[in-house]
Amino acid sequence: MTPRKPQALPANTIDELAALKDDASRSRYLSRSKQTFRSASVHQLIDESRKRLRIDTHAALSLAEAAVTLARRMRRKDVLAGSFRAKANALYNVGENQAALEYHQQALAIFQKLGDREEQARTLNSSIQPFCLLGRYDQALEAAEEARELFTKLGDTKRLGYVEINVGNIYHRQDRFEEGLAYYERAYEMLLPHRDSEGLAVALYNMAVCLITLNDFPRALSTYQRAREMFVQYGMTLLVTQSDYNIAYLYYLRGEYSRAIKMLRAAREESEKNGDAHVLALCYLDLSEIYLELNLSTDARDTAHEGYLRFQKLGMGYEEAKCMANEAMALSQLDKSVAALELFSQAREKFVREKNLVWPSLIDLYQALVLCEEGRLFEARRLCKRASDFFQTSMLSSKRILCQLLLARLTLQIGDASAAHQECQQALEQVAQKETPALSYQSHFLMGQIQQARGDSRAAYDSWQNARAELETLRSSLRGEELKIAFMKNRLEVYENLVDSCLNDPDKRDSAQESFGYMELAKSRSLVELLLQYRPAIADADEGQSSLVRRIREMREDLNWYYRRLEIEQLRSEDSSPSRIQKLEAEALKHENELLRVLRDLPTSDRQELAAAQQTSTCSLEDISQCLRQDSVLIEYFIVKDQFVAAIVTASGLEVLPLTPVSRVANLVRMLRFQMSKFRLGSSYTQVFEKTLFEATRSHLQDLYQELIAPFRERLNAKHLTIVPHGILHYLPFHALFDGARYLIDEFSMSYAPSATIYELCCRKESHSSGAPLILGVPDSRAPFIEKEVHTVAGVLQGSRLVLGAEAGDEALRTAGAQSRLVHIATHGIFRQDNPMFSGIRLGASYLNLYDLYHLKLDAELVTLSGCATGLNVIAAGDELLGLVRGLLYAGTQSVLLTLWDVNDKSTSDFMASFYSRLGSGETRGAALQGAVRALRESYPHPYFWAPFVLIGKALAPAAG
Repeated sequence: MTPRKPQALPANTIDELAALKDDASRSRYLSRSKQTFRSASVHQLIDESRKRLRIDTHAALSLAEAAVTLARRMRRKDVLAGSFRAKANALYNVGENQAALEYHQQALAIFQKLGDREEQARTLNSSIQPFCLLGRYDQALEAAEEARELFTKLGDTKRLGYVEINVGNIYHRQDRFEEGLAYYERAYEMLLPHRDSEGLAVALYNMAVCLITLNDFPRALSTYQRAREMFVQYGMTLLVTQSDYNIAYLYYLRGEYSRAIKMLRAAREESEKNGDAHVLALCYLDLSEIYLELNLSTDARDTAHEGYLRFQKLGMGYEEAKCMANEAMALSQLDKSVAALELFSQAREKFVREKNLVWPSLIDLYQALVLCEEGRLFEARRLCKRASDFFQTSMLSSKRILCQLLLARLTLQIGDASAAHQECQQALEQVAQKETPALSYQSHFLMGQIQQARGDSRAAYDSWQNARAELETLRSSLRGEELKIAFMKNRLEVYENLVDSCLNDPDKRDSAQESFGYMELAKSRSLVELLLQYRPAIADADEGQSSLVRRIREMREDLNWYYRRLEIEQLRSEDSSPSRIQKLEAEALKHENELLRVLRDLPTSDRQELAAAQQTSTCSLEDISQCLRQDSVLIEYFIVKDQFVAAIVTASGLEVLPLTPVSRVANLVRMLRFQMSKFRLGSSYTQVFEKTLFEATRSHLQDLYQELIAPFRERLNAKHLTIVPHGILHYLPFHALFDGARYLIDEFSMSYAPSATIYELCCRKESHSSGAPLILGVPDSRAPFIEKEVHTVAGVLQGSRLVLGAEAGDEALRTAGAQSRLVHIATHGIFRQDNPMFSGIRLGASYLNLYDLYHLKLDAELVTLSGCATGLNVIAAGDELLGLVRGLLYAGTQSVLLTLWDVNDKSTSDFMASFYSRLGSGETRGAALQGAVRALRESYPHPYFWAPFVLIGKALAPAAG
């Protein structure tokens, strides 16, 4: 009689056991189950656990724990040992390495007692990686040698290949990349005859990791892609995510930040789904490093802290300390110096415990930078000197240069400009030997400050020009407007210094024109580039370039790769190899020489194309003057060393004048905004104190007039003024400034622009839409006058299309708005001070934010947003406006009418009726706004009611009714 084959556990039983999270629930399930469990059932659970390790680590652990529970009941030593090893493997995959080793040791002891050499070898091999991740490299190598010896005796060449992979992991963890690569290649050759797809894919993947660190980008990328294809083919989800993570890291090393961020975020989401704790923590670490480089300080702090918590749980001290250091750097960028210094100290102690040679000195440098900002100069100098002494012998040249620059800066602040000059000159000589724009920018900028302190203004001007050139190179290599905005933070002082240098040089010809050019370079540059491109903001910037220009870009990325690898080698290596560092430096020098040769041989046409790709995107003074009518003046404000200056541009000339201290204007603007905010207290308050509120507000407006307009009022021989604010002035209604008898709007029609270049672009822009006006209204109980307003506007604008309520959604704007010459939207606006990119307006049942506007086509002459504070913006680095104005200009409109603060619905309705009536009668947009404001003031004399309306963009052209 043939014995019956043991019945396999049904799939639903496996799934139910995988879903159980604790021993008690598993015991209850097994006790109630009518299923007969045998040793074959335990082996099936172990096999299912192994299959799910690469897909769902938590389910794999639950199945392994169920196998242990069953094996204990059966009292079979071999089965129990197998279940212990399965649980150890699952614990390792969820990052619990110490617990994994404890179960490995229990399993090994049983197999040794049973004399089962094959299972001993398999258990030893499984224990190598947990030993490695805990830094117990000697024990890992001992386990590998024992496993290799046993598999050799058994003639198991397939499993010998897996031992070689694990040995390669040991050497990789120790930064011995050439040795690790050799073991991975040997494993690949051993596994190839067995057609072991999983083992081959893992070997390829690990080879690619080594190739990254060995700077072979093409082979690394192709190897990753081969490995990833295998992982996808065999459903190894975790390894697909790990491949994506490493490809993202590869792009980060080459300086392709936007691409790296996008891939790291995707890898983070996938690793969280899959339960891959190690890769998830690595994503947080690498994102924090990129955010730090781009001055996205809050994001850097948050991601670094999250990475720290996750590495702490994994017991990975080196990575935990790196996250602490990154968080401390972010805190210092956020001006939280005390917290930064404390965290730096904790990170330094941890690096010392990890026996890292480089990071303690690096943290000394970072602490010195923070102390310097705090004015603790002698403490900063002591730490910087200690760091400098280490880096003099470490071959980490970029950090050596940073130390020299900081010592020069400290020496300058102490008052010894001659010694500072010597220190900075040494740094410049070293920078000249490398293509490092960031260090070159800092060196030239500091040298300019030193030369200025020594009284050599001409030399200072030349140094700041060199710094500006390096800054433009750095900026042009970034992709994605948000990254460029953040990158410019704290880097605009060079433009201020150049403006100041020009204005104070009596012998300089065309100083006003040159100063104006630098003002424009510092204002809303990313928005200018968006308007010039007029394509989705996320698009790459190299479409249409010649192959040679693209090759030069690739060569610069290759150089960036080598510079980063040099630094990483020093920072990560506990037993640093001078020969390996020298080899990397030689490779970098070879690539530098190759780039120089290609640049020398570049044909003229490609030279021009390359220059255009890196050149600034601003209009010339001549272009701007040509778009001004004889009866209009553009006034551009700019901050130089805590003082406002004003550039007065006409169709025939330019004049730049110094004005008032920024601190005085800022205080007046704050007091004005405080007066306006009192209207939130309700009509019962404002009616009682009506006269007091009016007089206080007008007093502040008069003071602001004296500071910002009066010094050059006699030069304003015009009918229209275009105001280009700077900094806090973006929140000021210039048209409401009061000279003691009249408001500015009484004398001039007025409009605004983020920069003179953007004004010129708006004026040059032609509307191609000829459709009927579109009017969208979303009334509710908070804004009962919206319905009346839109019906009034529809009555004025003949042939208009009116859409109300839920129908007035983004789809109506997207379809009808694309053909409309005029678009009027009456709704509530939401201004997000915390995240201005998500400021928005309510449309139908949803909200339309800045990102949504980037993907709309509104090729209109005028878009009006009639609602609460629709014109508010956050002024980001580079004087970039982050708010709805940005999105509407990019969507294609020539001009935008918005409000600076929350407005009374009744007064808004009256204003809009008057404005569109005047527009319909043929007045220009600027004149229609002027007339409507003056008419509204007769009924509502307080500026709160009539001053919030601002026109941005093209103003001196009539709009079709």
